[in-house]
Amino acid sequence: MFLDLTDDQLALRDGIRALLDGRFGPDRIRHGFDRAMFAELADAGVFSLIADGFAWADAVVVFEQLGEFCIPGPLVASFLAADGRITAAIDAGAAPVIEHLDLLDRLVVLDGAVREVDLAQLDATPLDWPLDPLTPVWRSAAVIETGALPGADVDAWQRRGAVLTAAFCLGMSQRLVDTSVTYAAERRQFDRPIGGFQAIKHLLADMAVRSEVARAAVYSAGAHLDADELPGLARSVSVAKALAGEAAIRNGKDATQVHGGMGFTWEVDVHLYLKRAWVLDTQFGSAEHHYDLAAASLTSGS
Repeated sequence: MFLDLTDDQLALRDGIRALLDGRFGPDRIRHGFDRAMFAELADAGVFSLIADGFAWADAVVVFEQLGEFCIPGPLVASFLAADGRITAAIDAGAAPVIEHLDLLDRLVVLDGAVREVDLAQLDATPLDWPLDPLTPVWRSAAVIETGALPGADVDAWQRRGAVLTAAFCLGMSQRLVDTSVTYAAERRQFDRPIGGFQAIKHLLADMAVRSEVARAAVYSAGAHLDADELPGLARSVSVAKALAGEAAIRNGKDATQVHGGMGFTWEVDVHLYLKRAWVLDTQFGSAEHHYDLAAASLTSGS
C-alpha cells in the first residue's frame, strides 16, 4: 500500500491550509462555530469532496488540516450527511449530549440505522461548563426519532466517521508537536533554550513519534475506505481511531508540560487542543473501544 501523498493531494493540502490560515486564525477560532464559518467551509468544497469526485483518502488530508487549526463545529457528521446542512450525530443513549444544538439543521442517532431526530420535540438543557469551551453542549432526557435517513448506511457512517475524526485528531497532534518545538526553541532558562534539556527533548521526541505512527494508521485507513478489496478494513479503521485519538490526548498533555506554567493559561491554545481531543475520543468510538475491536479482529480474521 502506497501511503505517501500524491502531487494532487499535496496541492489539496496546501490549498486548504492556505484557506484556513487566511480566514480561520486563532482569534476567529476562539469565537467558536457559527453559520458563517460553516458557509465558508462549504463554499470551499470541504463538505462536498466525495460528490465532487475526490476520494476518502483526500478527505483524510482535508480533515487533518482542519484538525491542525482546531476548527470547531460538527464537521464530520455534516460531511457524512453531504446535503449542505449543519448535522450532528450521537450514539444511542439514555441521556445524550448534543453539540451545537442551537445551530443544527439536523440531528441523527446512530442506533442500528442512521435515524433522524425531530428537533422541534427535543427537550434539552445547555450545560454551563462544557469540557471544550468551543463545543457548547446540551443534555437531553430523550430523543424522538422520525425514522431512518434515506440511503444512509449506519456501518458506513461509523467507519467513515471514525476515520475522519482520526484524521482531525492527527492534525491536532501534529500542531501540538510543531507548537511545542517552536516554544522549546524560543523559551530560555539558565541562559539556554529549554529544548536543549534532556527531559524536554524526550517529551518532544515522544510527541513526534506518536504523530508519525498515527499518520501511517490514518492514511492506511483512508486507503482502505477507497479500496474495498483490501483486507482488514474494520481493523484498519479501529487502529487509526485509537492511535490518532491517543496521540492527540497524550500530545496535548505533553505540550502543556513543555509550555510549563503558560500551558495552563487561557491565552495559550494548547488547552483548546487537549480539550477537543478529549471530546473527540467520545465520538465514533473511544480509543479503548477501538482497541478492543482491533484485538477481536485478530482472532476473527476480519
